[in-house]
Amino acid sequence: QGIGSPSVYHAVIVIFLEFFAWGLLTAPTLVVLHETFPKHTFLMNGLIQGVKGLLSFLSAPLIGALSDVWGRKSFLLLTVFFTCAPIPLMKISPWWYFAVISVSGVFAVTFSVVFAYVADITQEHERSMAYGLVSATFAASLVTSPAIGAYLGRAYGDSLVVVLATAIALLDICFILVAVPESLPEKMRPASWGAPISWEQADPFASLKKVGQDSIVLLICITVFLSYLPEAGQYSSFFLYLRQIMGFSSESVAAFIAVLGILSIVAQTVVLSLLMRSIGNKNTILLGLGFQILQLAWYGFGSEPWMMWAAGAVAAMSSITFPAVSALVSRTADADQQGVVQGMITGIRGLCNGLGPALYGFIFYIFHVELNELPMPESSSGANVVAQYHLQQNSIIPGPPFLFGACSVLLALLVALFIPEHTNLTVRSSNWKKHCGSHGHPHSPQAPGEAKEPLLQDTNV
Repeated sequence: QGIGSPSVYHAVIVIFLEFFAWGLLTAPTLVVLHETFPKHTFLMNGLIQGVKGLLSFLSAPLIGALSDVWGRKSFLLLTVFFTCAPIPLMKISPWWYFAVISVSGVFAVTFSVVFAYVADITQEHERSMAYGLVSATFAASLVTSPAIGAYLGRAYGDSLVVVLATAIALLDICFILVAVPESLPEKMRPASWGAPISWEQADPFASLKKVGQDSIVLLICITVFLSYLPEAGQYSSFFLYLRQIMGFSSESVAAFIAVLGILSIVAQTVVLSLLMRSIGNKNTILLGLGFQILQLAWYGFGSEPWMMWAAGAVAAMSSITFPAVSALVSRTADADQQGVVQGMITGIRGLCNGLGPALYGFIFYIFHVELNELPMPESSSGANVVAQYHLQQNSIIPGPPFLFGACSVLLALLVALFIPEHTNLTVRSSNWKKHCGSHGHPHSPQAPGEAKEPLLQDTNV
């Protein structure tokens, strides 16, 4: 039954422990990735993360819909367990480690379930702050964990880091089992676990077709796709880029993540709350997209380490976009459909998690941004740094994928301009209830015009 009543803090602790465990492995993963794939490291990294993201896209609506029927707690347990399953394999077999990471994408949708959990227990006016807190917790989990992992790996070896990360992942699983209460009200759940769901709820492409039938939701989803595509690619390769191309040591990468994490926490809690109250939801999204364009352009043209640090400060402000979008989307759904709606957005992000890393890896490959040797594990020697910068001087744009990302976010900003300033949307649940009422007849004929019924009422566009 869990400890106490459901609260945002339960969700926050689950997110923190999961990503703290993965944060410890930041430095060891970069080393293992290069040792396993010494040639075309960026390309292979993109393909691995791409497969994981595509599987996440395919599974997110199904898991979101199932959590609406069977409850959030069991799916929190499922997603955390399988997302952390690859951790012990890093020292056992690197090939199996990367293979299981790819396959674990089927369950790598913890954020989808967590946001639905938060939506269950918060009022509409509280959600933007709650989503900001969850996103800030993700950043907070990465403030110290990469630095701790790099220090322990240097002092005691990477095996200890893997053991510690595995222990924290197990602690997270035990916390969900013992302490996390179910957030979905009992009246919304069926009497048994045998309650079926329709294929339309589980099919990610069907949900995308339904999104396309409503103009406001379509604008929101296109904005999410165009803005998160470069962010997903950047997140998958940026630390490797800092290490191999910009000459950062393991300690410098860990410090960069820590500073970025602290600034992101401030941005997603204090700054986000002030902006939502003062300039509104839509303008907050536009401001976040503007910062993201500036950040990606700076990464793309930056050829000195100080430029990376300066752009990182701008990146923290761009982190307000997703919680602001999640708050906007949560207002469009009824209480019993939060999992489906958040699963829809998480599915689009999952699609970006597949396409973004693969696209970045391919662009790196086309522009021959590659090194055949890993930088020295000690603080980078002068000769090594000179060699790395000499490699970059052959190109006017040191980071071509980041410049492509800036163009993509610019398109997202133009699309977001058309999202109505004030929306009072309610989900049309008749379609949903008809599906729920005809679970035993998934192929029963639909009423005329039912398939074309918009998901959301549209009053302003």
